[in-house]
Amino acid sequence: MKNIVLSGVVAALLVFSGCSSKGPAVDTKAANNNPVEEAASTATQEVQPVETETVSSENSLVNSSTSESTMNSIESKLPTVYFAFDKYNITPDMQEKIDAAAELGKKVASNYKVKLEGNCDEWGSDEYNFALGLRRANAVKKALVADGIDASRISMVSYGKSNPVCTAHTKECWAKNRRVNFKLLP
Repeated sequence: MKNIVLSGVVAALLVFSGCSSKGPAVDTKAANNNPVEEAASTATQEVQPVETETVSSENSLVNSSTSESTMNSIESKLPTVYFAFDKYNITPDMQEKIDAAAELGKKVASNYKVKLEGNCDEWGSDEYNFALGLRRANAVKKALVADGIDASRISMVSYGKSNPVCTAHTKECWAKNRRVNFKLLP
């Protein structure tokens, strides 16, 4: 009972304290000016020419589109690492793909950061799949660090089962969704 009364008092205080007793502020300077006099005074002011520079849209986007196309070109060469059902260990054939990605990361993509995206199939709860996707991304990160990629260049995210590349309900499709993708970041 005390809590209800106390809650009511606090609510009433908040309502009444929120109301302001001030009136609206009026700009008296603008109200006293004559619009005709103001227009006449601005008409007599000297107009300064504005310097302009013409830039074509192609030239302004050259650097950003070139770097973006370079980044997309490199990213297309990065492999997808696949995992067995309910596993996050790296198999020898996937280790070869990670080694190739590490070489590419050290030479061609050395100016970019890498985001590892862990994914799972549709089996299991959301919580379990987010954790499994993160473990898969972390396993790939450890392999990249062992291959000489600086750990500070690597970030990880887990999409769990929310980012499927295949939606059919077959073993082949589920296998395609158990993966880690590489994304480059500037």
